[in-house]
Amino acid sequence: MQKYEIAVIPGDGIGKEVVPEALKVLETLADIHGGLSFEWTPFPWSCDYYVQHGKMMPDDGIQTLQNFNAIFLGAVGNPQVVPDHISLWGLLINIRREMEQSINIRPARYFKGLQSPLVNPKDFDLIVVRENSEGEYSEVGGRIHKNEDEIAIQNAIFTRKGTERAMRYAFELAQKRRGHVTSATKSNGIVHSMPFWDGVFDEVKKDYSEVETASYHIDALAAFFVSRPQVFDVIVASNLFGDILTDIGGAIMGSIGIAPAANINVNGKYPSMFEPVHGSAPDIYGKGIANPVGQIWTAKMMLDHFGEEELGQHLLDAMESVIGEGIKTVDIGGAATTKEVTEALIQRLKSL
Repeated sequence: MQKYEIAVIPGDGIGKEVVPEALKVLETLADIHGGLSFEWTPFPWSCDYYVQHGKMMPDDGIQTLQNFNAIFLGAVGNPQVVPDHISLWGLLINIRREMEQSINIRPARYFKGLQSPLVNPKDFDLIVVRENSEGEYSEVGGRIHKNEDEIAIQNAIFTRKGTERAMRYAFELAQKRRGHVTSATKSNGIVHSMPFWDGVFDEVKKDYSEVETASYHIDALAAFFVSRPQVFDVIVASNLFGDILTDIGGAIMGSIGIAPAANINVNGKYPSMFEPVHGSAPDIYGKGIANPVGQIWTAKMMLDHFGEEELGQHLLDAMESVIGEGIKTVDIGGAATTKEVTEALIQRLKSL
């Protein structure tokens, strides 16, 4: 029997509600399959932990996490801990950087029964591969002077290694999907990093002659996500551009609350981390109405990462079926509770 050891970090707010529901679904899948099992190890690292200890995670947290097959994260953030970067950089970004999770992938697709703001969504099904370790979110820079003379400098760092790694991941993913990769650029306005990005893309695509390609400036690409998302398959983007595009992807689905994400370590040295895109939503925490779909879709991505694609597809089919029947939480136009959505998913999985 294949056993997966998972570090579970529910985090803050609704993360503490939806993570247990996703674990129930995964346990159901394991029971149905019969050939795999999960061992969950919970960690209380969160803003509550920060209030008590002055840090989001213990000093040896990274060393502890590296012994697991994957990390399953809920949500991070609480109004008690400000500014926001304390919680973000103290836990989520810390894990991403220290564990060399250099690729972030986020899918977006049309679900029947989920009201997209698009008049005609045309069954779009796309996935964004975001470079996750450098680019516009590098820490290089600083601030000098004060008052009207104050200057802030933020340096975007693009390495050939990091850029090519993201692009190759995108091409290899496209080979398993519909065979098309779109590059997000802005070489007509950002005169150093983006022409560099374009040059690497042109080199890498030569090794994947069977994959069709396109390249769009980010402003036009953002507009095309709204006007014709159905034409896209895999999109590869820098850290900032990928961040923006994936939020648009969540919006055109009808809710960012159902969007999942995976932070991938490609060298096998450390585990990858799986998290929904939504925040901790402290305003609805404890009411039992949080949407569990984002966390459960995140579980599907974790299954795919383990090579359990058939189980992952069963889960996605069940999600679409339940949403199509109108069993939804209030944020996406339904009246079901968190637990009712989960129970419906579990019953559907058992019937497939």
